[in-house]
Amino acid sequence: MSSTTMKPIRERKLRGNSSFRQAVRNSLTMAYRGLLKIKRTPEQLFDVTLQPILFTLMFTYIFGGAISGNVQNYLPVIIPGILVQTVITTSVVTGVQLREDMDKGVFDRFKSLPIARIAPLAGALLADTIRYTIATTLTFTMGYIMGYRPEAGIGFVILAGLLVIVCSWAISWIFAFLGVISRTASSVQGISMIVLFPVTFLSNAFVPADTMPHFLQLFVKINPISHLVTAVRDLTNTGTIGWDFTISIIGAAVIVAIFAPMTVRAYMRRA
Repeated sequence: MSSTTMKPIRERKLRGNSSFRQAVRNSLTMAYRGLLKIKRTPEQLFDVTLQPILFTLMFTYIFGGAISGNVQNYLPVIIPGILVQTVITTSVVTGVQLREDMDKGVFDRFKSLPIARIAPLAGALLADTIRYTIATTLTFTMGYIMGYRPEAGIGFVILAGLLVIVCSWAISWIFAFLGVISRTASSVQGISMIVLFPVTFLSNAFVPADTMPHFLQLFVKINPISHLVTAVRDLTNTGTIGWDFTISIIGAAVIVAIFAPMTVRAYMRRA
């Protein structure tokens, strides 16, 4: 192949690499913008600060004696359940805030800037991982204050936290898609809660599946939330990585593979 033929190829590769680097830089800048929004309006963190504390206290003291005999025996069951329920619910905010920004014309103003078109969407998704991290840390901290001592050690606790954060980030693509295609932020909130409440509560997060009626057990055992809760319990309480861990990772990858392209296409049409 001649040098004159190779030159355009090299130029296209350089332009492609430059565009990718620009998109990454712009996305990180937009993620920083999201963090600044949280700094200026800290009440946005109420759901990831107050909810883990309130839910842990309420569910532990209300159900602890009835389900496990006492609070101490219930903590290894409820803390992983509260963690998954809280962080998964927090992922709804991604779609709600995305819709609000689009309704306010914020993204219209971004169009006039020399930035990658995908950056506002990618930045929002990156910024929300901070919310998941805060919720994860507070849940484990609250459990420790109440007497929860994960037998597997700090290393597996961190791994369990990372698993929940990764799965929540994957699920946030679903709500980001809803945020792009929905007409209002309230509709995103309403649809998300209708889906999340039965999925999170009809799981093994709070009570053992075998205490439920048979027809509910069938749903609970195939519920992805149940697999994630079990994976977190295995990691924190016994230090084991089992089939539920694998299912959770595969499920997260499948969600991203399906909803990331759908969200990007829908967003690019509207951006």
